[in-house]
Amino acid sequence: MAPPGAIDPSPEVTAITDTAAVSLPDFLAAPIQSNEIGQRRRKAREGQWGIAAPSDTRDFRFKNYEGKPMAKRWDHYFSHEARVRKGNRLKGAAKFLTSKPGIISLGGGLPSSEYFPFEDISIKVPAKGKFSEAETKDSGVVITAGKHDLANMKSTYDIATAFNYGQGSGSAQLLRWVTEHTEFVHSPPYQDWQCTLTIGSTSGWDMTLRLMTRPGDCILAEEYTFSAAVETALPLGIRMVSVPIDADGLIPEAMDEILTNWDVNEKGARKPHLLYTIPTGQNPTGATIPGPRRRELYKVCQKHDIFIVEDEPYFFLQMQPYTGAGAPDVPPPSSHNEFLKTLVPSFLSMDTDGRVLRMDSFSKVIAPGSRIGWLTASEQFIHKYQQYADVSTQNPSGISQLVLFKLLDEHWGHDGYLDWLIHMRMEYTKRRDVILGACEKHLPRSIVSWNPPMAGMFHWMQVDFKQHPDYPQKSIETIEEEIFLRVIDHGALVMRGSWFYASEEDAHDTLFFRATYGAARADQIEEAVRRFGEAIRDEFKLAKGSDGQ
Repeated sequence: MAPPGAIDPSPEVTAITDTAAVSLPDFLAAPIQSNEIGQRRRKAREGQWGIAAPSDTRDFRFKNYEGKPMAKRWDHYFSHEARVRKGNRLKGAAKFLTSKPGIISLGGGLPSSEYFPFEDISIKVPAKGKFSEAETKDSGVVITAGKHDLANMKSTYDIATAFNYGQGSGSAQLLRWVTEHTEFVHSPPYQDWQCTLTIGSTSGWDMTLRLMTRPGDCILAEEYTFSAAVETALPLGIRMVSVPIDADGLIPEAMDEILTNWDVNEKGARKPHLLYTIPTGQNPTGATIPGPRRRELYKVCQKHDIFIVEDEPYFFLQMQPYTGAGAPDVPPPSSHNEFLKTLVPSFLSMDTDGRVLRMDSFSKVIAPGSRIGWLTASEQFIHKYQQYADVSTQNPSGISQLVLFKLLDEHWGHDGYLDWLIHMRMEYTKRRDVILGACEKHLPRSIVSWNPPMAGMFHWMQVDFKQHPDYPQKSIETIEEEIFLRVIDHGALVMRGSWFYASEEDAHDTLFFRATYGAARADQIEEAVRRFGEAIRDEFKLAKGSDGQ
């Protein structure tokens, strides 16, 4: 599809004023206009783009947030570690380099870029609107970053800057871009929201646990959840509390009941104060929480003063409606505005309390090896997070930041990135439809059931283990293992649902397998599902080719 519009990717555009934010139209209510973001950018502060220069989200926001509520304070939930940490004094001294022009630094332990053995780097990337691998090979654009582009006024970001030490918040250059993106997609409805870069959401989650919990705490999560999130928490002495889910994700009434009836003596822990959720294209279930239910869940969190960790790697893998095998394709969104309106509202977009920590990532929409993501939360939380980053992760990879900046800011711009996301939406829709068509064709429907995923890259299949010929002599765990091994014998791999339990201590009476349609070719997806179906029929002693009816 042709790009809906163009945004000037110029790296430096003087705003209407240099000191005050400018109110923008609500991007979710009106189409994005050509050059809108470039024209509204503020003029950079002196030294804003320099080596290890400190930066602040407030320098990059468009709107005037006066009159909006201030975020709640979270002092009562911060860990002892978070309360006593003072940050990195040496990095703090960098503020003097930007506040006093012409100052000569003999302070920071920064190596000279003359000893960086890189003169320039070039990457070939898709032209706007020509995003396929074949189109990129034939007509892609080569973009180059030089060592001294900043000094030579060719760009605001270069090798000399990116490859040196930086702030825990990330470079101002990329932080500006993610702040702008966050504002026009989510428009957080309170005053003191900020963004900070991360080295990926897994690290963001680990650091959040260190900031907001103590050993013995319990955290709310979907009853099936991202296994690494559980595996990160358990060694810290933190347990997950399973919240029941259905096809639409977390059930608000069930979460309210758990919190209302929480007995400290019975549970051996204080009442949970954190909710970890993957609300869009959930891993592993593929469920997406609808907007109205998100608002209900937010109200439950307000009632019980719950801090929400909104982990959203699949937010922009929301797909077209599933219309069934052989049905005509639903046309793609005709504009950026239409595309944005199709997206389910985020918890961040309804957060008037500053109780949402949103974790975004480039892992699923650009490349997981970039190890770049970002957080959006209240200023108080972001400050604590940056203090921790300054003495731990130090700063996100400068090479990755530079590559992403050249692609997203200087080459595609915000409108080109939206075009790319629409492309990804349509590509994942095709992949999702392939696996659903294969399931309808090859799986015994009396044994295996599923709901079409509307986002993400996972297909969640429930197996009626009670129809197994050896049930109840064999336990659900044994049946799951035997199915898993039989599927491998048939030449396919799917993940066991039990690997995604939020709490292995709970009793479980459901059996699932997770398949992904994110990487394999269409013919491989079809064949793998066929092999899975054969394994199920063998395990349940169904006639070959039978649908189990």
